[in-house]
Amino acid sequence: MELVYLKNKKIFTDSNLNRIIKECFWDMQISSEKIIKIVNSNDLSQKKFLFRKILLNSTRVLNDLKIFNPDDLKVLIEEFRVPQFNYDYIFRRYNIVEVYFLDKPLLIDELKWVA
Repeated sequence: MELVYLKNKKIFTDSNLNRIIKECFWDMQISSEKIIKIVNSNDLSQKKFLFRKILLNSTRVLNDLKIFNPDDLKVLIEEFRVPQFNYDYIFRRYNIVEVYFLDKPLLIDELKWVA
């Protein structure tokens, strides 16, 4: 298992990147090198694209979003807008990401702890 370096940090194995490609980019061709290039770039629009693909499709969304550095991830989460299409599904995933990474309030009633 080869480790992939992102900004001099060992983050993801090749198998993790290949899984992201399989789950999140089933509708297009992209290489692991391209994903690494996007993550290490300063191009916010490309990062938003990658963030959206992972948020909507990954089976390990919380782990996979750690591919971004924390500052970028905060911006990506805060600037994301839940679309009307498939709103309930996307809102649930998005709120879980907000809670996990930004310590925002949980808005999903079924997941709230009842005291």
